[in-house]
Amino acid sequence: MIDDMELSRITWAASIKLAAVISVVAALLAIAASLVSDLPQAAIVLPAIVVGFVASWVQTAHIHRQALDRMVLVPAQPAGTSA
Repeated sequence: MIDDMELSRITWAASIKLAAVISVVAALLAIAASLVSDLPQAAIVLPAIVVGFVASWVQTAHIHRQALDRMVLVPAQPAGTSA
């Protein structure tokens, strides 16, 4: 239970950091695009949403994969035997 809570906390913290970075990059690209050409807002917002979603999905899978790699698997004792 505690491991699940810790994994959830790590995942949320990483997601917030990723969202902040993607938001800043998207804002800078939106400013640059508006100065260079007359793009519709959807041409800027939709790619930012897609990139953010995919990056978050990949990052979450990576964090969960790392957590599984760190887990120690202990074989179960057969019933009726003592350690």
